[in-house]
Order: sequence, then structure tokens, then C-alpha cells
Amino acid sequence: MTGLDEALPVDHRLGQVYRYGGGFMGVALIVFGVLGFTNNVGFFSTTGRQVAGMSTNGALSLISVVVGAILIIGAIIGGNTASTVNIVVGALFVISGFVNLGLIGTPDINYLSFKMPNVIFSFVVGLLVMTFGLYGRVSGHLPHDNPYWRARHPDEAAREDAFRSRASVLARDGASAVGTSPSRPGIAGGH
Repeated sequence: MTGLDEALPVDHRLGQVYRYGGGFMGVALIVFGVLGFTNNVGFFSTTGRQVAGMSTNGALSLISVVVGAILIIGAIIGGNTASTVNIVVGALFVISGFVNLGLIGTPDINYLSFKMPNVIFSFVVGLLVMTFGLYGRVSGHLPHDNPYWRARHPDEAAREDAFRSRASVLARDGASAVGTSPSRPGIAGGH
């Protein structure tokens, strides 16, 4: 196993967010791209045609299919790979939104035929996909079973593991943990 694989267990619930979120957006992008190809628009046509309320051309359709495939591959791999792919693709979508916002009024260099609905779509999808990737990785008050919290606090995680291990051995042997009271179980030193 690689270092990334060890940081997030295969069956961890965060992996589902990364996989399903990225996979769903990948499928949506592939559908958009395929619909764009069916319109027989020139590869770099700056006028484009409408597909699902957005303007497209051959280049944008190809980019949509490729990026959708990358998201689906990341979702299939799962774990930290899916999370990282989602973060990178989401950031690229947001950057694309800003760049193409500046190109809307310049038809001679608007090679992806972006219009305002495309820009809004880029911002929304970018933020959504980044959220899927960042979920559980970057936030305050992560639960202590979160693999990213454990990686950032290895000493405290080791102490908690040792305590859990000792408590399970004592519970199995019928004894109570040191420092707990039968009248207030789980409260250290409580009476």
C-alpha cells in the first residue's frame, strides 16, 4: 500500500462522498460533451450551438468528455485519489470561469464559445466538485476517527488508540477502566 492508501481506509465513509460526487459530475460532463458532438459544430467555432442551455463547440465538447472521464477514473480509484482529483478539477473549473468571463466580449479569441451560462456553470460545478474533494479534509472540528485529523494529530491519536485498546481489554476481562467510577461510567475520577 502507498502512503495515500494508508491515510484513508478503503471503506471509510468519506470515500463515498469523493467517489459519488466526482462520478456524478463526470457523467454529467460526458453527457454534455456527447450532446455537443451531435450538433456538428466546428471545432473552434466561436458562435457555438446551444446544448442544455449552454453554448458549445467541438473543442468544449472534447474537453468536457476528457474531464468527465478523469473524474470518473478518480471515482473508480477512490480514496485520496478521488479527493485530490475533485479538488484539482474543481479549482480548474473556477479558474476557467474567470478566464472565460473575460473572453465573453471577444468573439475572435473566445475559442470555447463561452457565454454567461457557461461561466455560471463553471463556477457552480467548480465549487461543487471542490467541495466534494475537500469534504472531511479541510474543516474545523474534525471527528477523531477522521483519517486527516489522525494524520495531523498523531500523538493524540496514538493515546486515544491506546486508551481504547486498554478499555476493550478491561471490558473483556470484566474490570473497569482506571479512573472511572461505577456510579458515573466513562467519567474519569467521577464519584
